[in-house]
Amino acid sequence: MVVGTYVCGTEGDVSDDADAPSVGGGGKRSSGPGEGASATGAGLRRRRRRRRWRRSGVVVVVLAAGAVGVGWAVYAKLDGNITSDEAAAAELARYEKERPTSLVRGAQNVLLIGSDSRSGEGNERYGRDNGTERSDTTILLHLSAGRDSATAVSLPRDLMVDVPGCRHRDGSRTRPVFAQFNYAYEAGGSACTVRTVEKLTGVRVDHHVVVDFEGFKRMVDALDGVEVCLRKPVDDKDAKLRLPAGHVTLDGEQALGYVRARKSLGDGSDTDRMDRQQRFLGALVSKVRSDHVLLNPVKLYPVLDAATSSLTTDPGLASLRGLYDLVRGLRHIPTERTQFLTVPRESYAGDANRDQLVEPDAEKLFTRLRTDAPVTIEAAPPRDTVDEGGEGTGSPVPRAPSNGVSPAPTFSGNTAAEDVCE
Repeated sequence: MVVGTYVCGTEGDVSDDADAPSVGGGGKRSSGPGEGASATGAGLRRRRRRRRWRRSGVVVVVLAAGAVGVGWAVYAKLDGNITSDEAAAAELARYEKERPTSLVRGAQNVLLIGSDSRSGEGNERYGRDNGTERSDTTILLHLSAGRDSATAVSLPRDLMVDVPGCRHRDGSRTRPVFAQFNYAYEAGGSACTVRTVEKLTGVRVDHHVVVDFEGFKRMVDALDGVEVCLRKPVDDKDAKLRLPAGHVTLDGEQALGYVRARKSLGDGSDTDRMDRQQRFLGALVSKVRSDHVLLNPVKLYPVLDAATSSLTTDPGLASLRGLYDLVRGLRHIPTERTQFLTVPRESYAGDANRDQLVEPDAEKLFTRLRTDAPVTIEAAPPRDTVDEGGEGTGSPVPRAPSNGVSPAPTFSGNTAAEDVCE
């Protein structure tokens, strides 16, 4: 409004007349020869300055309008990138009465689902795409009500669980079955996975996010890579991965091979791979915070573009506003309070290649998530102290009672603040 008023310049027009030389009469004496020329020159200079200011004002208005237009275009593009999982929302609404209720106002639980879809350029190297998708990685992320901690719990894909009857992609209905966990995504997509997790944990899932191989790679590349630390060189033909020892920055393709490799890293178990995925996510969180990505629009835009175009979410998150409301409080969670662990599990009695929960340890963890109680973790014990097959992985670390009061359980895991060479 100020610029507009100034451009009109009505007051300037009056002052021009006042400054004009008198041609006689009105009780004013006539200007001398030198005085008239001087006054005329001063008036011309003032008028030129006003014209320059008018032009500058117009430029400011045009630039401001352009900035608003560009900002709206960017917002609309990012907002339109996200795919809303309407089918899952409808299916979950169908079973609302059987779903658990949220116990703590403000706390949120987000289910992160990594699909093993091979769609996208170059992803056929990770296996043949036969049209069947399973959840390659599933993490239940708990955000405390005060947003002072974030706890990410990995659910093994080979964990034996009760999968409810679900609506298949072709519209048919599957029957309830006791099967390995990642079958739920194949049977009924994200809705079936959410219902299976809720049935297993008693934790209400407030939101869910699905990302595939291509989206994972784009996210890492948008961050200009993520640094990890290796104790020895890696040469894995199956994962198409060749890396030197020490600290190395992985691009998107390398990062995908790193989190999925089995033969060349660790002991080849799915548990070891989940630990590696957790460490990588911790490194990714540290990269975002250390580079101040969330506070730098130039750095943030490519990350948002990669992320939003790769996500399928519940309708509540399927917009920039929804995502912003979710993550705005996460900026202040310290890396040492961003925690990763695997649900307490052991080899399944009926098949050593499958897993089962360790009880009552798993229920202790689920109870703390349901009630928003703090989850305390410490570094996992060395591999050679764990029974073959990973028995007891993720179980609480024993603590001696103090004053006859049982202490809160402490689970094995790691934080985003740790820099561990493997």
